[in-house]
Amino acid sequence: MNAIGGYFELELNQNSIYHTDAIALNTGRNALEYILKANQYKKIYLPYFTCDVLLQPIEKLKLEYEFYFINEQLEPIFDYQKINIESCFLYTNYFGLKDKFITSLAQVCKNLVIDNAQSFYSKPVANIDTFYSSRKFFGVPDGSYVYSNNKIEDELKKDISFERFEHLLRRIDQSAEDGYNSFCKNDKKLQNQPILAMSILTKNLMKSIDYDNVAIKRIDNYLCLEKELKSSNKLKLSFDGKIPPMVYPFWATSEIRAKLLQNKIYTAIYWPNVYDWSNKNSLEITLTEEIICLPIDQRQSKKELNKILKIVKNG
Repeated sequence: MNAIGGYFELELNQNSIYHTDAIALNTGRNALEYILKANQYKKIYLPYFTCDVLLQPIEKLKLEYEFYFINEQLEPIFDYQKINIESCFLYTNYFGLKDKFITSLAQVCKNLVIDNAQSFYSKPVANIDTFYSSRKFFGVPDGSYVYSNNKIEDELKKDISFERFEHLLRRIDQSAEDGYNSFCKNDKKLQNQPILAMSILTKNLMKSIDYDNVAIKRIDNYLCLEKELKSSNKLKLSFDGKIPPMVYPFWATSEIRAKLLQNKIYTAIYWPNVYDWSNKNSLEITLTEEIICLPIDQRQSKKELNKILKIVKNG
């Protein structure tokens, strides 16, 4: 029985969610675990150029795994005939810019699993298991979505999220720097969590987002940087202007990253674990060192973009 009257809770809009047909879970890594368990896979092929948190569900389920390399178009160098009925192939939708390739990959790759953690707005390809992370695109403490042909029969308990908000609130009330330690602590809290249904709080937060407005801002911001930096960007990925990317990936020198940091412009490194996984002369190491992920999210106005461009062009 719900309480009536008394003190107010946090007021949020009650709009619709974006992934209406997906299963809403607590974390992206658990979304992958859901797919692996539901399909009873025994082996997974995954790229060297990906996040190490994906190993958590793989190791938890005691699955065999094997890495593969990618080329400069961020596409697999792999013999898809190796995939059998008990194995699957994970491909990352890098920066949200590989939808077209994924459509073609789905035609030749059996048991394909798409990691859309960097592409929240991408629609799943029919009959292809796919998962998403809410935190990469929005100010929420946790949450993920998964599309899977097979389902886990057990009823999932709901997650509880209210203790994971400190970094989100500190950034608003104080500064990004003040909230960073809390952000790191929240990351640790999400490690090795059981598969849980998305919390009521996170679900309500996801209902309050203006998805259309966010999409427009991200696309406009990407195109703004692309117009000015395309000719000097060594990473040649096409963008059709339809699916909002996560960042603008600029392949340049690491010195620019340091100058951006000096000006309080924060660019995540994807992914530091690649140094431990891959050969020092591999393309994956080069991509980790030299791709600078310039922010284009919904918080950035032309003022912020112009500041980024000034530093990058003078770098």
